[in-house]
Amino acid sequence: MIGLDTNVLVRYLTQDDPVQSAKASQLIESLSAASPGFVSLVTLTELVWVLQSCYQSAKSDVVTVLETLLHTRELTVEHADIIWQALRKFSAGKADFADCLVERCGHAAGCEYTATFDLNAAKAAGMKRLD
Repeated sequence: MIGLDTNVLVRYLTQDDPVQSAKASQLIESLSAASPGFVSLVTLTELVWVLQSCYQSAKSDVVTVLETLLHTRELTVEHADIIWQALRKFSAGKADFADCLVERCGHAAGCEYTATFDLNAAKAAGMKRLD
């Protein structure tokens, strides 16, 4: 198994740097179900941020990218079950993906709730706002 950093996934997905994109494509296309690439929670969260902030990707496009990564047999996504839950919440509402993931990770860990000062996270991601 080979860990994949955010920038490798970004270069593979965007194909915006001829040299790095070619190297990323070669690596990712060499992966197999028997020898997969590993995508961590942090990498996936950064990927969403980069696609939305730097590439102005639409939410629907980001959702499609995440669904594709999660369905790819040549990739092992850390805590894929939690990612799926966060993705459903993200795609259906107005919360940021990171907020959805934080809330779902807390839920999976048995937390009664996730506390926040962020009004949007409290409303959209299901956290509890501290007043």
